[in-house]
Amino acid sequence: MAFTILHTESSKGWGGQENRTLKESIGLKKMGARVIIACQPDSKLAKVGAENGIEIRTVRMESSISPSAIFSLLKIIKQENVNIVCTHSGKDSMLGAIAGRLSSKKPKIVRTRHLALSITSKITYSIFPHKVVTVSEYVGKYLIEEKGIAAGKVFSIPTGVDLEVFNPDVVKAVSREELGISPDAVIVGTIAILRRKKGHHTLLDAIPSVLKEFPDTVFLFVGDGPQKENIEKKISEFGIAENVKLLGLRKDIPEILKTTDLFVLPTLQEALGTSFLEAMAMKKPVIGTNVGGVPEVVNNGIAGILVEPEKPVVLAEAVIALLKDKEKMRRMGEEGRRIVEKKYSVDVMAKRLYEFYSSLLVVAVKQ
Repeated sequence: MAFTILHTESSKGWGGQENRTLKESIGLKKMGARVIIACQPDSKLAKVGAENGIEIRTVRMESSISPSAIFSLLKIIKQENVNIVCTHSGKDSMLGAIAGRLSSKKPKIVRTRHLALSITSKITYSIFPHKVVTVSEYVGKYLIEEKGIAAGKVFSIPTGVDLEVFNPDVVKAVSREELGISPDAVIVGTIAILRRKKGHHTLLDAIPSVLKEFPDTVFLFVGDGPQKENIEKKISEFGIAENVKLLGLRKDIPEILKTTDLFVLPTLQEALGTSFLEAMAMKKPVIGTNVGGVPEVVNNGIAGILVEPEKPVVLAEAVIALLKDKEKMRRMGEEGRRIVEKKYSVDVMAKRLYEFYSSLLVVAVKQ
């Protein structure tokens, strides 16, 4: 079924939410849908979306009840014969839903929930949209059980990983010489924004214990953020500067993952855990925490190990146990790749979303 979908996004930054919206748009376009993204003129999504061949319409969304923004979205819906309006952030979820409800085109409205945080506006989930899509079962359960959103209204469709980009058989590792790492070192990677909720402090507290068992281990921290200064201070206090390298923001994430032996992220909060999926796609064993949507992805004991959050002693024990068992690490890496191929690829995500959107339109026609 051919249809036109309008994504709305008021965020100007770039993160997992915007990245998923872009990947969804590209995937749906490949399947034959027409995709338009309405976003802020100075947003990263406007630039990256256009670079990837997605139709972009720029709309200023300064407030959640901006008359000019609502009018602009109404105009897009009418002129482009939009069938589905899919909203993402707080402001655009109000604006897009209002425009959709006012439009004579009667598009179906879908609210996507990307985060594992408390919602701030229940009506953008309960009243305005026809359906709600969440990036994990965990987030869906939260909306249903804690916020009272009707169970039949909520559908979970996990974010997918591009298996062509994260292909361990093709990607070349970053040279150890470039990173200043000895050929014999064991490399543990962590890729996440440097925020406290990502749990870098827990990993830093665990590192001295790991180094007692494996003194040549090097920990790569990829990312930037508000905790950088605190992380640098703790590294200095522990005297582990030779073993912890802060690489900052990198565009070569697949290559970095190819270089690592083990991926560790002791996050305190996670809607799904796309970084785990990317590591698994690169056949790396992972260690995460038993929070949010992470257990859905990791499958404790299969593709990796889950520990309780903010338990550095337990985390160190898990890292040491895996580093002592190379064969187990290899098996977990292989199993992780199989899991991603089966359930968490971009193609799987796009197919499920295409079928989901199509089903909404079939129901609308019958009504």
